[in-house]
Amino acid sequence: MTRKRVTTVFALITLVSYLVPAYPGRAQGKVPVVADHNELAEIPGCEYELRGWIGSYVRNITQHWLTVAPQSNPGLLEMLRNRDRKPLRGFWGHEGEYPGKYLTGAVEMLRLTRDEELRRVLDEFVRTLISYQASDGYLGPWPEGSRLTGSAPNIKRSKSAPQYHGPGITLDGWGHYHLMVALMLWHEETGDEAALESVRKIADLMCRMFLDTDRRMLDMGVTHNLCPIHALVILYRKTGEERYLKLALEITKDLPHTSPIGRPAGNYIKEALAGKELYETSSTRWEITHLLMGIGELYWATGDELYRRVLEHYWWSMVKLERHNNGGMTTDEAFRGNPYDPGAIETCSTIAWIDMSVLMLRMTANSIVADEIELSTLNSVAGFYSPSGRWVTYNTPMDGVRNLFKMNHNWQALRGTPEFNCCSANAPRGFGQISDWAIMKDKDGVVLNYYGPSKFKTTIRPGLPVTFTQQTDYPRSGRIQLMVSPHQADRFTLKLRIPYWSQKTEVKINGQSIVDVQPGQYLRLKRRWEPGDQVDLELDMSPHFWVGEQECEGKVSMYRGPILMTYDRRYNDFLLVDEHLPDSATVGGEESERDVNHVIDDIPELDASTLSGQLVECKDWLPPMMLVQYEAKDGQKVHLCDFASAGATRTPYKSWLEIKGAKKVPFSQSNPLRSGRVEK
Repeated sequence: MTRKRVTTVFALITLVSYLVPAYPGRAQGKVPVVADHNELAEIPGCEYELRGWIGSYVRNITQHWLTVAPQSNPGLLEMLRNRDRKPLRGFWGHEGEYPGKYLTGAVEMLRLTRDEELRRVLDEFVRTLISYQASDGYLGPWPEGSRLTGSAPNIKRSKSAPQYHGPGITLDGWGHYHLMVALMLWHEETGDEAALESVRKIADLMCRMFLDTDRRMLDMGVTHNLCPIHALVILYRKTGEERYLKLALEITKDLPHTSPIGRPAGNYIKEALAGKELYETSSTRWEITHLLMGIGELYWATGDELYRRVLEHYWWSMVKLERHNNGGMTTDEAFRGNPYDPGAIETCSTIAWIDMSVLMLRMTANSIVADEIELSTLNSVAGFYSPSGRWVTYNTPMDGVRNLFKMNHNWQALRGTPEFNCCSANAPRGFGQISDWAIMKDKDGVVLNYYGPSKFKTTIRPGLPVTFTQQTDYPRSGRIQLMVSPHQADRFTLKLRIPYWSQKTEVKINGQSIVDVQPGQYLRLKRRWEPGDQVDLELDMSPHFWVGEQECEGKVSMYRGPILMTYDRRYNDFLLVDEHLPDSATVGGEESERDVNHVIDDIPELDASTLSGQLVECKDWLPPMMLVQYEAKDGQKVHLCDFASAGATRTPYKSWLEIKGAKKVPFSQSNPLRSGRVEK
């Protein structure tokens, strides 16, 4: 039998098993034990100290946004308290997501910082939030009679997005999903039983409305409102309450259907088994990422391999066809099947992508997944944040400019929440999620994914606390000095992430070289560790290149380690291509669209075969994290900075460059960046 026929038969058998109505009761009476697949898990109680560049972002966001946001935007909670007060306050439909998104990111950042002022703010926030929960469990902004119905009388209609904010459509299930996730995280962090009870009240309300009744979750109108499947499965695993799992499984049965307002849910399980890419499914909005996570979580709740395969299929589809060169996810808020499309890369989409990738990492223990998380964090996440931590973008394009969210979508600013929008509420998670993946554990020991100046204190097993300290300026250079300090000498396994882009990696333990270090894998170091043991890593930071296609045909992206190197006008002094462009280039007192949104500098051509860079210091104020000087073919000096720093002063930037001599490399699961090096 040919390989193609075997694959087809396997798919048919799997599809039949999916179509058999055997969902309810697969996990009878208790949470099942899932077969061991060398999975990774977070380490409870780990203490983090992030230093350097990333540590600065974490501190600034905590101080300048998270601790002040509730008082600066009192409508964040008041929208819940006043939901039934007449006259009804107008909303766009999605505002119920703000409290949950804010709290989720804030709790994750609290894990990293242990900031006492932030903890105090969140404690008050959670107590107030829960106090506004209705007696039936409802915790959204919509009036009685409109709760979890998908419609409400007080919806505004957006002129900028009429197709999305149609008359009467509410994202009520979506908002409650974010609240459930946030409150469960708060419970995990603090042990606050009232928070977990609040989540159960929401889930119980959903069960009363949609389980064993004539109503379905899909009746709320849009796929976003099916995302509580993710929270329901997590809650089931926490409580063992069967009805939560049963409702989650019922939601999977909604996937083949169309909502009452004519919108398909997207039959993601069947379409994955048919081999469809995510952009080929019937519903392609970015929010379905959270629904897919719910399907993936069902693997742990039921032990059914089907759900894990679905998650893995779509994760790889997203890497191949949706993840842009800067680690950002989706185009114009949807899956398009084209990573070269220059459309908007929304902040919320990238946050969801990292969240899904953390789940994928836990499920597969594949170090390349951690490489992808690092790519998105160091480039896209840091790129959509102001270095001060005070504001975020809506769109952080591959080429263009960075704008404060409200410059793109000021219509989301409302009385009481003038600084809140979907992305400002969600963005802190980009850094907060580092607590999910930086250092993890498996059945053998501890797994280190995060590289950068830092100190992690954790417990390998009862009675064995260990401190891991990194002295490094990574990712400016590839040299990492890791001090391993167990409380007392003991034997355990330490796994180090060797990035797939690091083709030549040197590792030493106390000066002794380790042989056979392979890229794209975890290096397994099993030994008796003594306090003060030192591991030295030298990662390959030589340039590697992704040759563009489609809209980026003839252009190349260049990387230095995980960092996307980017041209920013601020660090160069080349003439404009169009010499006839007026000096002022203004229209109504503002720069023209052409000048603001496109780099039109006469950038000299680079040659990959002779390219070598030298780190240089920027002596101006607000220096980039990394500035590298390259020599062009004509001998001119070209300065490229890290993508995250590009455009920080509102100058236009460009990450798809004219570089000759780079060779096209096909996508593969061992090299999802499609990058290659040039022999010199």
